[in-house]
Amino acid sequence: MRAYPRRAPLTLAYVCLLLVGHVWIDQWLSVDRAADVLGHLSTNLDNLRDHPVSALLGSVLFFDGTLTDVASTDFVGTFITLGLGVCCFLAWVEHRWGKRRAIAVFLGGHVAATLLTAVVIIVALGQGWYPAEVRQSLDYGVSYGAQTVLAIGTLALPRRGRLPWAVFVLAWPLGGADWSAPLPDFTTIGHVVAAVLGFGLLAVPAFRRQRVRPAAPLPAAAAAASDVGPDRGAVADSTSTVAGAQTPPSV
Repeated sequence: MRAYPRRAPLTLAYVCLLLVGHVWIDQWLSVDRAADVLGHLSTNLDNLRDHPVSALLGSVLFFDGTLTDVASTDFVGTFITLGLGVCCFLAWVEHRWGKRRAIAVFLGGHVAATLLTAVVIIVALGQGWYPAEVRQSLDYGVSYGAQTVLAIGTLALPRRGRLPWAVFVLAWPLGGADWSAPLPDFTTIGHVVAAVLGFGLLAVPAFRRQRVRPAAPLPAAAAAASDVGPDRGAVADSTSTVAGAQTPPSV
C-alpha cells in the first residue's frame, strides 16, 4: 500500500476524485439538483445526440453504487467496478504500461462500449424490444471502463486463474440482468461489450509487453566513485612511477 501512490499516482488521483464526486452528489446537493446533474451527464440516446462529448466524459466522474449498504447487490457491483476494476486493475495497467495507455484503455473502453451499446439500443427500439423511455434512461458511471481493465487485467493473474477470471468478468453482469425479449437490459449489454473489448486488446502485441522503465539514476556519491575507474588508477600509478624514476636518489 505504501508504494501505491508511487506506482499508480493517476489512479489514486482518479479514485479520490470519484469519492469527492460521490459525496458531493449524495450528501451536498439536493435530490432534485443531483438528479439534474446526473441526468445531464447520462449517456442515454438523447444526451449522446445533444451533447455527446460532455456526456461521455462527464459520466465517468461519478460511480453508480453505494459504499455504505454492504448487504446490498449495489455494493457488490461497487466492489467489483470501483474496488477491483479501478483501484486494483487500473492501477496495475498504469504501473505496467504507463499513464497514457491506462487512460486510453479505460476511457477507450468506456466510450467504445457506450457507443456500441447505443447502436444496440437503436436496433432494439426499432424492433420493439425496449420501451421508448429508454432514450432518457439514467446511465452513468465507471463500470464500462472498469470492465475493460478487468478483462485486460487477466494478464496479471497466474495462468491457471485466467480462464476462471475471464468467465467471471463476462458472467457477473448477467447475474442481475433484466431480460426484454431476446436481449438483456442495455447496461448488461454494455458491460459484456466492454469486457469483450478488453479481451480483444490482449491480442494486440503492444499489450503483451511490459513497459521498459529507464534505469534509476545513481546517487551522487556512487556516480563520483564510478568515475574513478581502473584506467584512471593505472594512469595515476604510471605517473607516480615516472616521477619516481626521474627523481635522483638522495645521498
